[in-house]
Amino acid sequence: MTINTRHENIVELVSERGFMTIEALAEHFEVTPQTIRRDINTLDEAGRLRRYHGGAGLATSTSNMAYAERSIRNLEEKQRIAQTIAARVPDNSSLFINIGTTTETIAKALLARRGLTVITNNLHVASILCSKDDFTVIIAGGMVRNRDGGIIGEATEEFIRQFKVDIAIIGISGIDSDGDLLDFDYQEVRVAQAIIEHSRQVFLAADHTKFGRNAMIRLGHISQATHLFTDCQPSKRLSTCITESGVNLVIATDSEQELT
Repeated sequence: MTINTRHENIVELVSERGFMTIEALAEHFEVTPQTIRRDINTLDEAGRLRRYHGGAGLATSTSNMAYAERSIRNLEEKQRIAQTIAARVPDNSSLFINIGTTTETIAKALLARRGLTVITNNLHVASILCSKDDFTVIIAGGMVRNRDGGIIGEATEEFIRQFKVDIAIIGISGIDSDGDLLDFDYQEVRVAQAIIEHSRQVFLAADHTKFGRNAMIRLGHISQATHLFTDCQPSKRLSTCITESGVNLVIATDSEQELT
């Protein structure tokens, strides 16, 4: 079993049971307690679990990590996902791009495309893309969130509903093992829901740390995406859900894989 697979299975077990001791996890995976402690530390730093004395429990579902920390976390994985998505976006197409550090990384990769029209509620995405003379960048109105440059609120949602685009590129805070898409901000979720509803295709971008991650607000379900772009195979339960939902699973590696 690879480290990433063990991490996914630890998150799934803790999500199902609420708390597990180091000893129980070590016995389950047939590894040493020291190995499990390292795993828990890694998952705690990623915001996927909460480290407690003697074991691990669920991470908070009410607040996200700070923007500066998220912007550098798993950057290599995000860049692979970004390059894979950019290669699938046709020149001269229309896009929605929502809030998130993953979508900002994707925006940088999209600079290699030509003639895009992009509607976004992300100030950082707009700043990245407006440098291209052949791009049209339309920024949504609304309240600017100080911590990350996201634009949210009823005015933003109403603005988004004026359009119908070729592709929505969506970042997400968490994907539950039953396929539910989760986030932390109700107003952000309302805007993302409008983006999904008004797009012909939905490209969902999520690195492996989003699988099983706990967040309080339900945005929707994986079945609403046409493609899921990630960097490694999800857990067995989530993989089954993706397959049954008819979503194209694209694993961005050095040799890209597509599973349907």
